[in-house]
Amino acid sequence: MSSVSIAENLHVHRLPNGMVLLGEPMPWLRTAACSILVPAGTCHEPEGKQGLAGATIEMVERGCGELGSREFLEALDEVGAETHTSVMTTHCDLSAVMPRDGLARALELLATAIRRPHLPAEQFEDVRQLCWQELRAMEDDPSNRCFSELKRFRFPSPYGRVAQGNRQSIEGLQYADVGDFYRAHFRPDQTVVSVAGDFDWPQVREQFEALFGDWQGEPRDELPEVQVVYGSRHFDYASSQTHLALAYDCPAYGAPDYYQGRALVGILSDGMSSRLFTEVRERRGLVYSVFATCFSIRRSGSVLCYAGTMAEHAEETLAVVLETIDSLAQGVTEDELHRLKVRVKASLVFEQESCLARCRQIANDWYVLGRVPPREEVWEQIEQLTAEGLHRHFLEHRPRRFTLVSVGSQPVELAHGID
Repeated sequence: MSSVSIAENLHVHRLPNGMVLLGEPMPWLRTAACSILVPAGTCHEPEGKQGLAGATIEMVERGCGELGSREFLEALDEVGAETHTSVMTTHCDLSAVMPRDGLARALELLATAIRRPHLPAEQFEDVRQLCWQELRAMEDDPSNRCFSELKRFRFPSPYGRVAQGNRQSIEGLQYADVGDFYRAHFRPDQTVVSVAGDFDWPQVREQFEALFGDWQGEPRDELPEVQVVYGSRHFDYASSQTHLALAYDCPAYGAPDYYQGRALVGILSDGMSSRLFTEVRERRGLVYSVFATCFSIRRSGSVLCYAGTMAEHAEETLAVVLETIDSLAQGVTEDELHRLKVRVKASLVFEQESCLARCRQIANDWYVLGRVPPREEVWEQIEQLTAEGLHRHFLEHRPRRFTLVSVGSQPVELAHGID
């Protein structure tokens, strides 16, 4: 076992089984948060079993140890814990935020759920019905479906899977699949536990060792490299609106030039003075919603853009979005750069007021980067950005190949010569 304290009061403690505990004290708060990040995301699902990761994390919460499903939830309520679960591409997250005095009990309950779940067979059909509801909700929300279909199209299996799965796979799920997936992927190797807020580090470290020190499991295999698909795909949806999701390459999180790429996306989309909002929505009046964001899977980075518009404006909207992206080739103004830096500074300040947000951030950083960049490092990276440097970066990485998904009554395709 090893334990070390690094910059910004971040504590790191490793167990021989491959687990890591991260802790960042935030003593000015009256709350604390904990998160258990397990490498059991959608990319680990067997072929034809999409939606299994989500079904498994739902079953994990339905009783554990000496507690039944209802007793488990009541125990969390007793300490004021608000729980959150999410299923992502590479991992599942089970987290909670609570008054600081409830941290030890909440961490004990989450650890028991992860290590000793009941996985009650009599509740499997209820879980399957819940999966059906989530899938239908996604399909009935065209903007959500647009991004889900973009992920499926742009990133072939296993990375293009979405947490909701698909109709055929949900119908084919069996109770035995849940147990198989749990035993194969809920293991200590690469599992990260993070704690943030007002807590005592020695006490949390001691509890972590007691809860997880004897957990054993085989190291997992390496995942394949990410492959990216370019081109256009349309999905029919009876509506007067058309939803567009567009993607192009950018530096992945952790790449040396990530902050340059992220800054350019910020100039495109962060705030109501951003280029996409100003040009596509305010000046042209083409959309009711438009934005862009960065998305990374392992060592592959993408910019994902969304635009919601009326069907008759869909082709023009796509053309203007592409023109606005390419307008970065004309350079970045000092005013744009200044506003970007102010927004980044504000987000770092806001993060200090949410122990749950910080808890999740440090866990994700560790999983992706193997380290947690201090806030000072992030701010220094942003401060060093220059308009000339961003202009040069865009010209060196000018997007030429795109992935487009449209959802609506009429197909929209990329212009000839763009793929």
